[in-house]
Amino acid sequence: METLFNYSSLRLNKTSLNFNRYLLDEAKWGDKLIGIRGARGVGKTTLMLQRLKAEYGNSGRAIYVSLDNFYFTKHRLFEFAENFHLNGGEAIFIDEVHRYPNWSTEIKNLYDLYDDLKIVFSGSSALRMYKTDGDLSRRAAIYSLQELSFREYLELAEKKKFKTHSLEDILKNHIEIASEIIKKIKIIPLFKKYLKVGAYPFFKETKGQFYDRIISVINTLIENDLQIIEGISYQTAYKLRQLVAVLADSVPFKINIAELSRKINMSRDMLLELLHSLDRANLIKALHREGSAMGYFTKPAKIYLNNTALLYALSTKKENMEGTVRETFFMNQLSKDHKIKIAKSGDFLIDEKYIFEVGGRKKGFSQIAGIKNSFIAADDIEIGFGNKIPLWLFGFMY
Repeated sequence: METLFNYSSLRLNKTSLNFNRYLLDEAKWGDKLIGIRGARGVGKTTLMLQRLKAEYGNSGRAIYVSLDNFYFTKHRLFEFAENFHLNGGEAIFIDEVHRYPNWSTEIKNLYDLYDDLKIVFSGSSALRMYKTDGDLSRRAAIYSLQELSFREYLELAEKKKFKTHSLEDILKNHIEIASEIIKKIKIIPLFKKYLKVGAYPFFKETKGQFYDRIISVINTLIENDLQIIEGISYQTAYKLRQLVAVLADSVPFKINIAELSRKINMSRDMLLELLHSLDRANLIKALHREGSAMGYFTKPAKIYLNNTALLYALSTKKENMEGTVRETFFMNQLSKDHKIKIAKSGDFLIDEKYIFEVGGRKKGFSQIAGIKNSFIAADDIEIGFGNKIPLWLFGFMY
């Protein structure tokens, strides 16, 4: 156990509080059991360490552990936590839970047994709490950590802090909001940079190796996390990589299940199941059409890669990507707090209420003319007019 305390202390000493992800403020940290899901590389570990450091410091009353540590190949999590609690421990921050067998059952038992022990755990976005043996969905407050917003990127990369704005605020007051922001920063060049390298906090560390790091993250997710969580075979993991490669050169992909099944030699039902797995893992976003059914084996209308950095890293067809990049950014930033569907007229239906057409600066209203609550999200403009709103401004919602 001493080794784990030393490791936790070292990680805390290296943890900076200068930049905080949005979830550090949004989460209700007073809850007894908290789960944090998110894609690899979005900052779950840093978030937990920041919370531990801010609330407990290096007091020894709280500890950070990762369940991929070799210690847990010989010791049960439950026994470690029990010993920690008996020696005055108050909070355990547990990382990489999906790497440990029966993690949900042991955390459930700790939750039920100790009223004064706080547990925060994190794992892959592919985790399905309701399917775990412990069924933590009824006990834990579960949060999802999204990729960096454009607003967060500006704070991390440029040391410029800006307020968040709700979708409704942006729709009503976008001219005033955008006018205040562009007084402080040259927005368009930075937006273009964000689209290429801004989704993951590790852009600060990787420099010219950013896309290599993304490829490594994807491989680890498919070949390790999904194999553990979904119980898929090595052969199926290989087909998942094939599927991602095909989608990367086809997005936004209008689903032809028969054609896609043929390309990767897979049955329809297995293909749809793997698409759901990739969606949960935040590699893709499968969107259904307005008014369509939403069943497990109902094919989506379109598939996007989950964010623009993935698109730039994986696509081998870099020409004429502007439209896809724009739509991918809009979809990604809205997906945190809003329901998105493919609209019958226009590109996206948001919350069953707002219609959006996404395009360049010259994009007109012809495709959504006469439709109530319809808007254009336009690229390459600093300030909008009427129902035409700068695309970059939708990156300030979290």
